[in-house]
Amino acid sequence: MSKTFDELISVMARLRAPGGCPWDREQTYASLAQYLLEECYETFDAIQEADATGDTTNLREELGDVLLQVVFHSTIAAERGDFTIDEVVESVTEKLILRHPHVFGEAELKTAEDVLSNWDELKKAQQQASGKVEKPKESILEDVPVHFPALLEGQKLTKKAAKVKFDWENTDQIFDKLTEETGELRAAIADGANIEEEIGDLLFVVVNLARRLDVDAETALKRTNRKFRQRFGFIERSLKADGRTLKESSLAEMDALWNAAKTAAGGE
Repeated sequence: MSKTFDELISVMARLRAPGGCPWDREQTYASLAQYLLEECYETFDAIQEADATGDTTNLREELGDVLLQVVFHSTIAAERGDFTIDEVVESVTEKLILRHPHVFGEAELKTAEDVLSNWDELKKAQQQASGKVEKPKESILEDVPVHFPALLEGQKLTKKAAKVKFDWENTDQIFDKLTEETGELRAAIADGANIEEEIGDLLFVVVNLARRLDVDAETALKRTNRKFRQRFGFIERSLKADGRTLKESSLAEMDALWNAAKTAAGGE
């Protein structure tokens, strides 16, 4: 591999070796799991930042942190005799080639949807050919990890269901469902019961609408969260410049500043 990548492998091996770092030497697959998850979330956030600002500095750093986790796990695996980083790379390279027959073979796949459909079929065929024993499934939804973030899980679940035609025929029907769920939530609030459940149902329909419109719900909400941070930050800075705090301001004053931030950002 490259000189820089080989150096990373060597540094990680040194940290794990006798006389290396006590903390690094204690780590296991399980103990590192939380860090891998955290780094992936931080990379997700860096992607949103890069997309919004064009600055990829943080994205480069966060991708490096994710790569470190891959190397860390692979170093532990090599010590245990499980597998090596070379085998990890070889495996994913082989997978990419085998699952892109329209690029490395003679297959003709004209759309992204065709590619994804064929990917799933090739995945099943390769698992069978390798002799990999697949745990019997009682539901097609078992392929969606339960530990996914709720929005992502909801989108993946409904995408699976849609593949077997369990889906709305058009977006108008989803909007009708939104109206229905909104009414049920209003009724739940009036009754003071099942409010959490009805909010969940409403969110689930919104996730379905996002999926149907080819929008990633997790990314969409992340961007809105970032927009909220920016506009609320504008309110805080404006008040501070005027020698005031949030508690000293009225809702009307803060709302006016919010609209000013909105106008400055182009009214989005």
